[in-house]
Amino acid sequence: MKIAVIGSGYVGLVTGACLANFGHEVTCIDRDAAKIASLAQGAIPIFEPDLEEIVALNMAEKRLSFSTDLRSAVAASDAVFICVGTPLGATSGAADLSQVTDATKAVADAADGFTVLILKSTVPVGTNDAMAELIATHRPSADIAVASNPEFLREGAAIHDFKYPDRVVIGTIDARARAVMEDIYRPISLNNNSILFTSRRTAELIKYASNAFLATKITFINEIADLCEKVGADVQEVSRGIGLDKRIGDKFLNAGPGYGGSCFPKDTMAVVKTAQDFGAPLRIVETVLDINAKRKRAMADKIIAAMGGDVKGKTIALLGLTFKPSTDDMRDAPSIDIVAGLQKAGATIRAYDPEGMEQAAKLMQHITFANDTYDCVASADAVVLITEWDAFRALDLKRIFAALRGKVFVDLRNVYRPSDMAALGFTYVSIGRPAN
Repeated sequence: MKIAVIGSGYVGLVTGACLANFGHEVTCIDRDAAKIASLAQGAIPIFEPDLEEIVALNMAEKRLSFSTDLRSAVAASDAVFICVGTPLGATSGAADLSQVTDATKAVADAADGFTVLILKSTVPVGTNDAMAELIATHRPSADIAVASNPEFLREGAAIHDFKYPDRVVIGTIDARARAVMEDIYRPISLNNNSILFTSRRTAELIKYASNAFLATKITFINEIADLCEKVGADVQEVSRGIGLDKRIGDKFLNAGPGYGGSCFPKDTMAVVKTAQDFGAPLRIVETVLDINAKRKRAMADKIIAAMGGDVKGKTIALLGLTFKPSTDDMRDAPSIDIVAGLQKAGATIRAYDPEGMEQAAKLMQHITFANDTYDCVASADAVVLITEWDAFRALDLKRIFAALRGKVFVDLRNVYRPSDMAALGFTYVSIGRPAN
């Protein structure tokens, strides 16, 4: 099947590459000519494990190409995925759908024969219906069926998630569109029964509800961690204990500095706004937003307290800056608030991240980036582990201890055992656990 993918960012590029790997003939489209030229040369603008290899393979097999010519690509395609951005409006708090609207109009103008227009961008409830109405008024003669197909890709595991999904949600009641979507995802349906067909509005809400629930789960265990610190319990054991209940499950129960990234912050705010607009406020999710924002800011205070309450003139080494491992994504990363809080208190910041420093440099000022972990901690007054990259899970702790001027180690991801750190001589502070 011939497929066009509009938008060659994170979701569009992963979608296009994986669909090509299924055997479809895919053209990824973007209006950024420089990005397309770079992609055509095999240069991948984001860090995502295995993505570079899968792009190169399918380009070599002539199943994947890149273009700025939307009209030609759409006219030749049976299906068109829209994977453009839907950022939050600066003042309204609602998702900005201008890119989706522009892409929909362009598809309506270019489509030749029956075409399925698939919105993979995360959009508020009712957007797919609105785009169908837009096509009907913009070009009434166009034979286009609109389907919702939200993405559920975890950054750092997106290729695996696309190829072996927990579920593929498709919102359409059009029989012809359903047949096309079944054909597109046939390689997945041959291996499991994870495809769920539903209405467009239900599919849209499944996406938002999923992310809101996971954000709530993270926020819940973070608050339980605070309680653990007060009563002398161990949040990791609490997490294991409740996670063994199959009704709860053990995923997203790791206490930490708060959630960030491209999805949870944006999607929780967007669904809150949608709920308010429809007169059905989501009080739990509203509270989650407030707690998470305060938690990220509170992590700087936690570090300052671990250093005796005063960090003025002291150097703090940060290990990890991205919101999670295996990505270079810095969007809404807890490290942003942590750095701001520490700098406001007078600390000097030195940091190292395996992939995120280029992006971090765009968001953080007056910060020194180190060449590696041990360069980062040299002569620092404290070290703070923010992102649990594999490279930070088996550090040479004796070498770290010797390199530090101060002996404070703040572990915001609970990677190390308090007893081991105490035995080495560290002043060790973690999340929701007794000191030793």
